[in-house]
Amino acid sequence: MSEQTLTPVADSASRPLMRSLFSGAAGRNLGLVLALLAIIAVGMLTAFDNFFNFGNALVILRQASIIGVISIGMTFVIIAGGIDLSVGAVLALASVVGALAVVQDVAKSSHWIVTVIIALLVGAGAGLINGVIIAYGKVAAFMATLAMLVGARGLAEVLANQRTLVVSDRDFLKAMNVDLLGVDILIWIFAIVAVAGWLLLNRTTFGRRTVAIGGNVEAARLAGIKVNQHVMWLYALAGLTAGIAAVMILGRTNAGTSTHGNLYELDAIAAVVVGGTLLIGGRGTITGTVFGVLIFAVLQNVFVQNNMSSSLQSLTKGVIIVIAVLLQQRFAGARKRRAARPTSAEIRA
Repeated sequence: MSEQTLTPVADSASRPLMRSLFSGAAGRNLGLVLALLAIIAVGMLTAFDNFFNFGNALVILRQASIIGVISIGMTFVIIAGGIDLSVGAVLALASVVGALAVVQDVAKSSHWIVTVIIALLVGAGAGLINGVIIAYGKVAAFMATLAMLVGARGLAEVLANQRTLVVSDRDFLKAMNVDLLGVDILIWIFAIVAVAGWLLLNRTTFGRRTVAIGGNVEAARLAGIKVNQHVMWLYALAGLTAGIAAVMILGRTNAGTSTHGNLYELDAIAAVVVGGTLLIGGRGTITGTVFGVLIFAVLQNVFVQNNMSSSLQSLTKGVIIVIAVLLQQRFAGARKRRAARPTSAEIRA
């Protein structure tokens, strides 16, 4: 057989392989991996000695952990077609109330775990209020969570009374600064939350209903899903992850203050979007969000290693977010065209 007849066969055989590599969830994650590797390569080329070592890798993961936990909750909200602008302010409120409990000896007389529970309840409670207003009050998610952003930040300022509430409970600080197998506890918390989020999204009815609501809310309602109730719990989940992040930041900074979490909501949304979750809802992965968080964390580290100005850092991040949104629009347009395309059965009829 001549070479001329073999070449087309090889090309046609390679096309499905290439298509499978660069399409679907695997393809999207492959693109994120390549982007992450490219940023790592830039870090190695520009600051090899300071960048490429185990200690710096732990620093990157530690800095990514708090935003990472918030981003997991944000992923669920955005997959369902919503948005939550209040998570940074809710984090501040939960950290202030948690620290206040220690200062006023509420938790110290029993156990430091009470402080943790209080912070988690404040976070979940604020998220639940968001959910009720959005689901049953029929208020746009953007406006409801923007109101919560302002309200939670203001309440945190009132409670803190312009003070930094120092957490002095030694047992709490010891627990939040321990290393397990040489890895900071904050990194372990991020990993546990990410795994729990992956299982919740991919292995439970709750996760399937979240995707269904984001894909087509009316179809989800006709399928028997209690949409309002589900949306309410989604925002409570986002608030809970903000509460977990509040506990983490209390352990890292030893203090609760109303300035904690400033603009964290934007960082979380950016990580989720760069990770491939569609802003219009209906598609997204926890794995993609973790990659999105890591991309921004490594990028931030490269900026610091090269003493880049904060203005240039913001500009670069903005460009990355714009590119991600443009790619999202392209994928969303392709999905609509595929949905509008008649099936073979419809064509035969």
